[in-house]
Amino acid sequence: MNTVFKALSDPTRRKILEYLKDSDMTAGEIADKFNISKPSISHHLNALKNAELISGEKDGQNIIYSLNTTVVQEVMKWFLDFKEEK
Repeated sequence: MNTVFKALSDPTRRKILEYLKDSDMTAGEIADKFNISKPSISHHLNALKNAELISGEKDGQNIIYSLNTTVVQEVMKWFLDFKEEK
């Protein structure tokens, strides 16, 4: 869970998750939404993949990224359970 929280601590990564909530996207499509370098976007995508918040599937020369809703649901459940314990 620590990897998830570290990944979520960055505003760029949270914004990437918001974009992927709406539709699957290639790295290039994601990079086009930001004013930062493509290597920086790649770093953020790798952090999100390591936290299993997103997955990537190769499609020809592109990788299509999608939101891993199972992990997102687990994190939300944890937050809700944490809140109820108080």
